[in-house]
Amino acid sequence: MLAVFPLGVYLEIRTDVEPFVVAVVTGEATRLPNAVVLGDPLPATSAGDEAAVGDGCIEIGRVTVRVRRWWDPAPALGPLGVDRLAQMLPRFAQICDDSARRPGLDPDGAGALLASGCAEGSLTSAITAAEQLMGLGPGLTPSGDDMLAGVMVALRQFGRAAGVGKAVWMADWLAATVAFDARTRTTPISATLLHCAAQGQACAEALAVLRGIAGHHPLGPAVRGLLRLGHTSGADLAWGLRTGLAAVARLGGSPVPGR
Repeated sequence: MLAVFPLGVYLEIRTDVEPFVVAVVTGEATRLPNAVVLGDPLPATSAGDEAAVGDGCIEIGRVTVRVRRWWDPAPALGPLGVDRLAQMLPRFAQICDDSARRPGLDPDGAGALLASGCAEGSLTSAITAAEQLMGLGPGLTPSGDDMLAGVMVALRQFGRAAGVGKAVWMADWLAATVAFDARTRTTPISATLLHCAAQGQACAEALAVLRGIAGHHPLGPAVRGLLRLGHTSGADLAWGLRTGLAAVARLGGSPVPGR
């Protein structure tokens, strides 16, 4: 038992298997991409207790949780035009800018290098920035990790949906960087979430923003829901999704407003 909170507990699996941290949460908690969601209250437990994971179940003390239904933390968005992505960017940016929530790190530092590297298809700049951002900032999920996670999710998801191979290629290289460095550069919980983001997997609130940009439901409520997460995690993820969205549009040859 790595950590225990009122709405969720985190289990660290001491192997090389990914994800090596599994979240067990109630329905009121954020549904992370590595989460098992309970229909019942959390069992009583403490950090440091032993648990077991495998064969479709989790054993926590005397309680056994069996998986009844699976959910997809990286659902396909369906085909999207690059022009639509470029058109949705100003709306997304405006909602973020109108909010009082800001990223936990100054985006003009390593964030700016990551943004320009992805938009220009510069592998050197993007990887250098990713290495600088990993583990940067306080908390279980440092701001730098959340920003990087948002970028990777957007590059992979929008790159696939719009058929922008260069964006997916950038996502693959950032994923390789995360796979090599994350476990030694950041917290176990954040390293696992970076691994998930490298595969295009995200929390439910971030997925709602992706689907809003794809036109499956209104964008405004989805973005505002994401921005409410944590102290700065939602704003950090939103910055990453914006940055990745802009990069996909530019790599796909569509003019990006204001850039």
